[in-house]
Amino acid sequence: MTATNGNGWPKDFITVGTGDEARQIAIALQPEAAGNGLAHFVWLGGYRSDMTGTKAVELAALAARLGTGCVRFDYSGHGISGGAFIDGTISRWLEETLAVIDHAAEVLGTRRMVLVGSSMGGWIALRAVAELAGRKGIAIAGLVLIAPAPDFTSELIEPNLTDAERAALAERGQFEEPTPYGPDPNIYTLKLIEDGRDNRVLTGAIETGCPVHILQGMADPDVPYSHAVRLMEHLSGDDVVLTMIRDGDHRLSRPQDIAKILEAAEVFARAE
Repeated sequence: MTATNGNGWPKDFITVGTGDEARQIAIALQPEAAGNGLAHFVWLGGYRSDMTGTKAVELAALAARLGTGCVRFDYSGHGISGGAFIDGTISRWLEETLAVIDHAAEVLGTRRMVLVGSSMGGWIALRAVAELAGRKGIAIAGLVLIAPAPDFTSELIEPNLTDAERAALAERGQFEEPTPYGPDPNIYTLKLIEDGRDNRVLTGAIETGCPVHILQGMADPDVPYSHAVRLMEHLSGDDVVLTMIRDGDHRLSRPQDIAKILEAAEVFARAE
């Protein structure tokens, strides 16, 4: 099924999974304006974020200015995609990410891509680049990781669980946690946490096969900047840059933050 969003770009819904696991994933496909050889952008949002967020829209606007393509989508249980949020896991959202990348390659002719991942999207970007390493025809020109949260379930959630939260996981399979980013609490399920253990990347050298630029706020209350430093230590390539923003928070959505993100994305898009 194909529709058009408010910007006139085609918005597709693709089916990922089969049987009871099938869900409709919404994708905004912005084609390139000219064959200038620039890599296309693929936006990977964070936990409970969608493709209409400030950073995602600004990335699409940069693509339009450069005349290159941009792909945005909502994970299942997010935005306008189908599926229940509580069914979400890293493996499930990774499967959807890879399906979107394959769809973009077919529909837009997207072969060189820059993955731009925010928070949990940074974790999924790292998993995606590993899965894509053995595939022919798709090249990742770079990773832009914004306040990346790889292994956040095992590294940032599990060690800090209260007795009440552990009991809720055991009895109900989930617990809720207030969030300053909206009226509804975050929901963390036992399924998400257990699956997160199977998708850990901070267990050894991370081979991306492409340059990486990490942008991290030092005033981030959700993902401490030490987590970004640890990630950098695991990245095996020499072409890795870590930009610390002293007064930056987790969202990094201020104009000055977005300018840094877009600059990093454009450098990778232009790289040969």
